[in-house]
Amino acid sequence: MSRCLLSLILCGFAAVSAARGEEQRPAEEKPPVEQAPPEEDENLTVRQYTFNPLQAAKELQVGKYYLKKGSLRAAAMRFEEATRWDANLAEAYLRLGEVRERQKDMRAAREAYARYLQLAPDAKDAAEIRKKLGRNKDASK
Repeated sequence: MSRCLLSLILCGFAAVSAARGEEQRPAEEKPPVEQAPPEEDENLTVRQYTFNPLQAAKELQVGKYYLKKGSLRAAAMRFEEATRWDANLAEAYLRLGEVRERQKDMRAAREAYARYLQLAPDAKDAAEIRKKLGRNKDASK
């Protein structure tokens, strides 16, 4: 009987000491550092542009599709994306100028056409674009 009583007392001490150990562990551990979850909406993240001619060509093709479909706003966005991926893609500036002209945004059209002429001064339609730039300058005054 004394053995039974002794074992009960020891079990009680063991349970109490185990409970104290569990209570102290969370206090000793550092609370987890909260990290911001990754942004799920791609529109809210800041996109980093580097030279990527393949992506620029893809954006140009999609922009042409939207232009053919008649969606000027979507086409303009795609052509601008193409110029961000490859700043030397002359056709993207030409198409952007055409879209901006159709949207009646002559200032943006002039900027796009001017950049096109910087990149492709010897293009077969350069004379026509220069004529448009001259006409647009007169129209803006």
